[in-house]
Amino acid sequence: MAEETIAALATPPGEGGIGIIRISGYKSFDIAREIFLSSRRNIDEIKDRYLYHGYIKDFSNDKVIDEVLIVFMKAPYTYTREDVVEINCHGGIIPVKETLELIYSHGARPAEPGEFTKRAFLNGRLDLSQAEGVIDLITSKTNLLKDVALQQLRGSLKEKVENLRDDLMTIMANLEAKIDFPDEDIEVLSQDELMQIVQSNLEEIKRLISSYDKGRIIKEGINTIIVGKPNVGKSSLLNILLGEDRAIVTEVPGTTRDTIEEVINLDGIPLKIVDTAGIRQTEDKVEKIGVNKTKSLVEKADLILIVLDKSRPLSSEDYDILKLCENKTAIVLLNKSDLKSRLEIDKIREYFSENNILNISALEASGIDRLKDLINLLVFEGTVYQQDSFVITNVRQYSSLKKVEKDLESALNAFQNLLSEDLISIDIKNALEALGEISGDTVSDNVIDEIFSRFCIGK
Repeated sequence: MAEETIAALATPPGEGGIGIIRISGYKSFDIAREIFLSSRRNIDEIKDRYLYHGYIKDFSNDKVIDEVLIVFMKAPYTYTREDVVEINCHGGIIPVKETLELIYSHGARPAEPGEFTKRAFLNGRLDLSQAEGVIDLITSKTNLLKDVALQQLRGSLKEKVENLRDDLMTIMANLEAKIDFPDEDIEVLSQDELMQIVQSNLEEIKRLISSYDKGRIIKEGINTIIVGKPNVGKSSLLNILLGEDRAIVTEVPGTTRDTIEEVINLDGIPLKIVDTAGIRQTEDKVEKIGVNKTKSLVEKADLILIVLDKSRPLSSEDYDILKLCENKTAIVLLNKSDLKSRLEIDKIREYFSENNILNISALEASGIDRLKDLINLLVFEGTVYQQDSFVITNVRQYSSLKKVEKDLESALNAFQNLLSEDLISIDIKNALEALGEISGDTVSDNVIDEIFSRFCIGK
């Protein structure tokens, strides 16, 4: 990578006000000088981090391609810690395309997905956890995930990992001193002191691990399905939550024959919600497929919204749905509460807690705020994420932390059972290696390549 200069469009392709092209590598300044015609001064006089006006020009045929603003940024104080040039073109498809082709013809190559951030990682500007914060920040669909990703990008997890590694290195140094110089009078920490460090680090690891359930929901959302028999108001509920008419609503039972999937930002929580086909006995082949698919989705859902028609008595189909969702995280919504109630609510309490039963009216859009509050209560136990708190959102980081937990528990057990320093040091080394997987110090090239392949090309 150090021998190659890369370039790519850093803004979305298509028509827009500005298209920003980024060049990174040791040849970036030379390439820019060969294609940029300054409107005010000689190119050799351009200063670091000054924005200059001029033109991109193919001097080989005396053709001006675009009027631009350009900035030269010297290493190491750049995103990649390499020499970087950014060209602000007009955001049309043709000016950007011709400018990039000219850059490539002068010695740069197209950047791979995530290669700019990968270079930032390899050159020591970011650790791997910060790089993963970059992709989460780019792909965040809620303000909550954005805040969490920004915190990780700023190095919150990096700092925690570094502190943990420093403590474990202290333990290793003391253990190795005892192993290598058993008869020397070397001042080392006592076994109780070393055990206390292990215990303290183990508690911190457990706190990080326990945050993953909340973090996973912030990042991935809640897999939520709406179930009920036909014509009870499932699609109307979906439309209200979305704030638009996404699902077809009619008085004809069985209108929704397949699932409709949408993502709703529910007070910062991504709600991956599925409106399912109504569950009932049917001879219609297409509808039957939809019903079977609904039953399958119930098994995988994090949250189930059961919609019942409060204006009608419970039917055998309603009972089948209640039994299907029993012992799962579910909210029972008694729809059409604007009409006279004919529903046997006591029967529903046999399956679900009173606290999880709500009256709503999809027609009048009433009860929806209470539904949102209850979802937050079920998901976050009523607590609201604070900006200064920390959560793990990444399954790779979570898996590495679980390894650290296992190794530290083994080390603590070895200390308590007065096992040899050699055996204890093996557990500490394994814990250090697992922590290195989070920061990227001990991770394989294949894992690194896989992580950065998820980035867009310009980042």
